[in-house]
Amino acid sequence: GFAFFFCYVMSSGSYDYFQFVQQWPPTNCRARRRPCSKPRPLQNFTIHGLWPSNYSNPTMPSNCKGSQFEARKVYPQLQSNLKIAWPDVESGNDTRFWEGEWNKHGRCSEQTLNLMQYFERSYGMWKSYNITEILKNASIVPHPTQTWTYADIVSPIKTATKRTPLLRCRQDKNTQLLHEV
Repeated sequence: GFAFFFCYVMSSGSYDYFQFVQQWPPTNCRARRRPCSKPRPLQNFTIHGLWPSNYSNPTMPSNCKGSQFEARKVYPQLQSNLKIAWPDVESGNDTRFWEGEWNKHGRCSEQTLNLMQYFERSYGMWKSYNITEILKNASIVPHPTQTWTYADIVSPIKTATKRTPLLRCRQDKNTQLLHEV
């Protein structure tokens, strides 16, 4: 019985909370083998995704059985907002990026947020929690030599959002670069 129950929970997209993940494009581009589509990446945090997650296994659920992405359901004004907030900094194909995020994560939450609501909510959160501004107000801005501790970065975000963020970094030579919040 246990294996069946586990499979059912996975496919129906049972989750405890959403991870709202923002990425720092320069780190994204620097850590890749191929260069990004634009020569100078954006200097502000952009959306990576809104991921239904479980406390027991934060990366699940994904690849659920909900409806497939349909670009026409993302109306024109929302599309132009998403091009700013949720661009594909790697290949420049924004719509394909949104499609991948919806098909992998979004449709797991379809009982809570339909496709349009999923993208509207993501954009709204990006506007409400402007990580770039929050850090700038704490004098944390990209710098070639200055470094900050994990706590330095967490503290102003926690104060502004009333949530404790998880930071993901990427190794680059002898230093850690902030990649995602």
